[in-house]
Amino acid sequence: MRIEDLDAARVLPGSAADILRTLETLNLFWDGEVTYQSARLPLYEAALNQLRADGRTFECSCSRRTMTAQGDTGYPGTCRDGPRHAGPTATRFRVADREWLQFNDRIQGLCRQRLAQLGDVVIRRRDGLFAYQLAVVVDDADQAVTDVVRGADLLQSTAWQIELQRALGHTPPRYAHLPVLTAADGGKLAKSRASIAPDLTNPVPVLLQTLTLLEQRPPAELAGLEPGEVLEWATLNWDPTRLKGITAVAAL
Repeated sequence: MRIEDLDAARVLPGSAADILRTLETLNLFWDGEVTYQSARLPLYEAALNQLRADGRTFECSCSRRTMTAQGDTGYPGTCRDGPRHAGPTATRFRVADREWLQFNDRIQGLCRQRLAQLGDVVIRRRDGLFAYQLAVVVDDADQAVTDVVRGADLLQSTAWQIELQRALGHTPPRYAHLPVLTAADGGKLAKSRASIAPDLTNPVPVLLQTLTLLEQRPPAELAGLEPGEVLEWATLNWDPTRLKGITAVAAL
C-alpha cells in the first residue's frame, strides 16, 4: 500500500486514513506497512541526480500558462539548450529522439506513442517538489512492483514512465489500463463536483456496481453474500477481455 502524498498543500487532513478504512470496509487488505511518498524524498533525489549525471535532464523556465497556450502539442523543447528566462526553473527529463515507444497493455492491447509529440516531461517542479512521473517510477522499482493496474486516463503517462525506467536501469512492469468512470458531460467522474463518496454501510452493492461497470456481469445471487465472498467470485471469474479497447464507461 502506497499513499502518494508528495504535494502536501493538496493533501486533505485525514484523507489517507479514510482511504485505508474504505479498503478495509470493502474487505481489501494489503501486505506490509503503508508507504508514504513524503517519507521517500532521498530516493527521488538520488534518481534525479543519476539522470542529471547521465545528461538526461535540463532546467526549464517555461510557466504553466505558457505551456497551456501551446495546447496539446506537448513540450516543444524550448529550454533544451538552457532556460529562456531568469527565475525558478523546473527540471525536465529529456526524452529519447526515437520516433515511437510501444508497449503491450493487458487490456488496451498494443499501444504506440510518439515521444517527440509528448515532449520532455517535468520530473521536479518549479516549487521544488518531485513530480508524479519520477516518484512512481522510483517507487515501483524500489517496491518490486510487477504489475500496474490503473485508469486509462494515465495511459499517456506510460510512455514517459517506461522511458524513465529504462534511463534508470529498471525493468518496466506490466501495465493494464482500466476504463475510467465518466459523468454525464463525458468528463472523468473522479475528483469532479459530480463525484460523491459511496455509501459503505452495506459494501456489497458497491462491489457489485463496480463489477458491473467493469463488464464482469456479477450474478444476482451475489447480493446476499459477504464482501469477501463477492471478491472471491470476482477473482475466480475475472475476464479482462470484456474490457478490451474500452477507455471510459458512463456512471450508472
